[in-house]
Amino acid sequence: MSSSRRRLAGFVGGLLVGWVSLLPDHAFAAEVEALSNSEQIALLERWKNRHGNDAGTAPPSAAVDAKIDGPGDYTFSLELGGLTRMYRVHVPAKYSPSKPAPMLLSFHGGGGNMDYQADDKFYGLISKSDQVGYIAVFPNGYSPFKSGKLATWNAGNCCAGARDKNIDDVGFVRELIKRLKSQLNIDPDRIYANGMSNGALFSYRLACEMADTIKAIASVAGSDGTKACTPSRPVSILEIHAKDDEMMLFNGGAGRDSKMLADFVSVPETIARWVRRNSCSPVPRRVLETPGAYCDAYTQCRGNVEVKLCVTESGGHSWPGGVKVRTGAPGSTAISATDLMWDFFDRR
Repeated sequence: MSSSRRRLAGFVGGLLVGWVSLLPDHAFAAEVEALSNSEQIALLERWKNRHGNDAGTAPPSAAVDAKIDGPGDYTFSLELGGLTRMYRVHVPAKYSPSKPAPMLLSFHGGGGNMDYQADDKFYGLISKSDQVGYIAVFPNGYSPFKSGKLATWNAGNCCAGARDKNIDDVGFVRELIKRLKSQLNIDPDRIYANGMSNGALFSYRLACEMADTIKAIASVAGSDGTKACTPSRPVSILEIHAKDDEMMLFNGGAGRDSKMLADFVSVPETIARWVRRNSCSPVPRRVLETPGAYCDAYTQCRGNVEVKLCVTESGGHSWPGGVKVRTGAPGSTAISATDLMWDFFDRR
């Protein structure tokens, strides 16, 4: 076996393991990790034969700088740093070109892609957009495939290819917002970000580096893994996390099933960092208590922002009120992350 093929097999094996390590069903991860080099080569060949078109071809609906004529669903791409980056846009029926609309950037989990995040059966973000009228944008992370599959975000201490190659994902988001402002009437004071898992981690990086643009973020099953953080202005922060998260442990570190080479920051430390950065009162106020969940808010912050933590007792590494991508099992039903998120944003 050539060294190049061995490295490629290791890459594919590691990529697949890393992918499923951030999704709720991890049996496949253990199977891939246990494969020998020759077996990983065979897996690579089967992957190429089965998914060659998916892995090598961008979605046929992708377009560059196409005009958005009105409500509907659109897929676009842009060139940045020698890479083709893709994103999906949902414009709700309530949108009017004559009125500035709020915009939500929603970031998928590690190993996923924009299609997962935009799939209403998992997170309900499209339905919420139609209900309340925000423009929903689903960017695609860095992927070794033209299809954009198996994508990750460079969030600082995570994840995989995007982190290891130091992909300029913040630059991508800046360019993306610039393009969207030319395509739609967006309220510049109501641009928000949320994400799941690796996408949640990346949302914290945006709060650190794009505070001039991002008004507030909501992190689901994430934490602040940034290497440095000096936001130019206060940013409102919402963290939603399960006490029994088996991948990003509530009290810090990676769970035993996680294959990501990252020592995840604890949820309490994440909240403490943002309470300090925003100069909030260090004493929280219980604002929600329901069977299986509670929310604490830190107020009296600079710039009238807020830091809020919502905790579920169960649900694991998932989106409360949603459905796990790989297993189809529900997350915690004690709260709805989507509803809490928009209530939080809409008060900013």
